[in-house]
Amino acid sequence: MSRTYLVTGAASGIGAATAELLTSQGHTVIGADLRGSDIDADLTTAEGRKHLVERARELSGGRLDGVIANAGISAPIAATVKVNFFGAVATLEGLRPLLLESEAPRAVVTASMASLQPADEELLQALLDGDEDAAVARGTALEESGPQAGYLNYSTSKQAVARWVRLNAPTSDWAGAGIPLNAIAPGVVISAMTEQLTSTPEGRAQLEEQVPMPLNGWMPAESAAELLSWLTSPANTHLCGQVIFIDGGVDAVFRKDTTW
Repeated sequence: MSRTYLVTGAASGIGAATAELLTSQGHTVIGADLRGSDIDADLTTAEGRKHLVERARELSGGRLDGVIANAGISAPIAATVKVNFFGAVATLEGLRPLLLESEAPRAVVTASMASLQPADEELLQALLDGDEDAAVARGTALEESGPQAGYLNYSTSKQAVARWVRLNAPTSDWAGAGIPLNAIAPGVVISAMTEQLTSTPEGRAQLEEQVPMPLNGWMPAESAAELLSWLTSPANTHLCGQVIFIDGGVDAVFRKDTTW
């Protein structure tokens, strides 16, 4: 059965691979990105988020079967929290009414194994409180402190969106409405986003130390796409609020048996 999907971050990386896979399966895919997609929208702004929702409603005819909130950036800047957290949440919340029109609605957001890395507690609290002004102010302070502190914008935003999924998935808005809401947490994906990190021997060595992936090493975007395709398919009937680490073993290396 053909379904209609909205995929953000569809112009490259995991988003592009997912859009291509879903299309090859006979589904209709509405891609969204900063530029070069069916919907060009800047998720750092309230206007861009509103435009995404409005155009998605127009292009879908008012019904979506799956939403994949994949758009994200990894730069050590305050804009990262705008896209990775507030943009993702606005996408999911804004498109939820369109999902309610589907007989088998599904939603997924792309988090990251970086959610296991150190987070800035002040920024994390502002994100979980939904206070964008406070989050951007703290993110800007981190950005101005240099790239090492600035990176906390990325890891903190990914932890926050994973926690948002855990908190919201079992509620009446999502599970109660028959919408499985989950997240994936990829390890290092071979893409334009990681090209600079993997282009030198020194960079590769540093990345391998920081993100140990004992199973098959760095992964192609297509691996994440396969998981996203299943999570947003009718076959997924009972996964609720799960953050699935598709990371070659990073989670197991870092947390060992502490999942219990």
